[in-house]
Amino acid sequence: MAAELTAHQLIAQHRPTLDQTLEAIRTRAYWSPHPEHPKAYGENGSLGMTEGKAAFDAVLGTRLDLGQPGTDDWVGGEVSPYGIALDVTYPHADLDVLLPAMRAGQGAWRDAGAETRAMICLEILKRIADRTHEFAHAVMHTSGQAFMMAFQAGGPHAQDRGLEAVAYAYAEQVRTPDTAEWTKPQGKRDPITLTKQFTPVPRGIALVIGCNTFPTWNGYPGLFASLATGNAVLVKPHPRAVLPLALTVGIAREVLAEAGFDPNLVALAAERPGEGIAKTLAVRPEIRIIDYTGSTAFGDWLETHARQAQVYTEKAGVNTVIVESTADYKGMLSNLAFSLSLYSGQMCTTPQNLLVPREGIRTDEGPKSYDEVVADLARSVGGLLGDDARANGLLGAIVNPDVKARLEAAAGLGEVALPSREIANPEFPDAVVRTPVIVKLDGARKYWEGTDDEAAYMSECFGPVSFAVAVDSAADAVDLLRRTVRDKGAMTVGAYTTDEEFERAVEEVCLEESAQLSLNLTGGVYVNQTAAFSDFHGSGGNPAANAALCDGAFVANRFRVVEVRREL
Repeated sequence: MAAELTAHQLIAQHRPTLDQTLEAIRTRAYWSPHPEHPKAYGENGSLGMTEGKAAFDAVLGTRLDLGQPGTDDWVGGEVSPYGIALDVTYPHADLDVLLPAMRAGQGAWRDAGAETRAMICLEILKRIADRTHEFAHAVMHTSGQAFMMAFQAGGPHAQDRGLEAVAYAYAEQVRTPDTAEWTKPQGKRDPITLTKQFTPVPRGIALVIGCNTFPTWNGYPGLFASLATGNAVLVKPHPRAVLPLALTVGIAREVLAEAGFDPNLVALAAERPGEGIAKTLAVRPEIRIIDYTGSTAFGDWLETHARQAQVYTEKAGVNTVIVESTADYKGMLSNLAFSLSLYSGQMCTTPQNLLVPREGIRTDEGPKSYDEVVADLARSVGGLLGDDARANGLLGAIVNPDVKARLEAAAGLGEVALPSREIANPEFPDAVVRTPVIVKLDGARKYWEGTDDEAAYMSECFGPVSFAVAVDSAADAVDLLRRTVRDKGAMTVGAYTTDEEFERAVEEVCLEESAQLSLNLTGGVYVNQTAAFSDFHGSGGNPAANAALCDGAFVANRFRVVEVRREL
């Protein structure tokens, strides 16, 4: 059967987008081809709001047959954090059949070259983008994100991250020319002349281990980085968040087949309840690349035991904000309140520890004591979430019982400055919606070793839990920041200060310990948000993650260059 999508057609359609993306990652300026507003969809083949919801509803209760080889069972069991049973079943694979089938198509995929692979990846992303509304509901009902966040983070922002990975992958592959003529003078003798051919070759099958909270945003960088560099990709979703990645795999298989390639270059590995196939897959000799987002314990296990694979992990960290002084006290409180509340704090970038000198801070409203700062922040969060409809739209739902248990236990760790409260969701009565809790702890130097307070604030408490940690001085805050990043890692660091010397001290810690820093955010940009093509998500330089989304290091080791020399 002839290919329905030719390389010429794909290049004509997508090369301008790739070129714009390459320019964006070079300049780091704002750019995105994917609209953030729901009303931007519904024309030129894309699904609008009504059609997208109907498409999502049509999937519920069905068997999602991807046409994969080696299917030996059908598995499912996802229940939305909003209380809806999805009742979708997915193919369960006999790995001894599926993995060889995936390897079979890699030769042709390798020989297609970097540009063709990039164009096919962009076509996959376009078709995903056309179904953004459908994906938004799939992400919402597997992650617990509120609809607008699921739409943006699970849709255009995830697509941006996938596109970013393709651009980096392309740039690294074309850094070396396809061919070169090499001539070495030999004095009076004839020169030696060789032709040299350089081919990027894939490592093998890549495994993407998906997460519950951001299945597409965290899944797309690894998926598209590996696919664009010539590797087959096996997607192992989190058992509670299969649907968004299963839909992605279906689209990828469809595009690959239409372009004349083996659709088994992308496949899904769904699992039975409690099966835990990630550990089995991770040490299979066919798996040569692993992308993982999740707990530190399993990330460390992968880095230790998956010795045959190149492992990229985003694990857990203790994100810190230092409040030393501010020129916009109300703006600071408003910005922090939003950061603590967004998606019920269920983001790897959400601030956990707020370090405030116990003698207080300088502000544009005059001096504020530690107790005043914490009380004012609590009031700001309370005001932001005072209206239940607004709160539901910002908080979403608690993603799983473990988060709820941590939230409930946090109140016993110290003095509660802001208690969490239950919020009813009229549209989804079974949703578990909770406002954040803020707990006051003591971070004095003399208590740094072995106290209950330290045990609390030096451990990640994933969810809507923040600790307002009193420190003896701003200098102590910097010391505690350094130790936190060095020992526990951090995806984000924030600081508020009007003092240039203090700012330099915080910046120096972040440079030395490889932590991404945001300074004096008081407007519509928040410490727990990053923009594709411009911001780096993580650094790969501290214990929270061994990779950054996205840089050259994230893609360059997914392929090797093999040289063939011929003497003329």
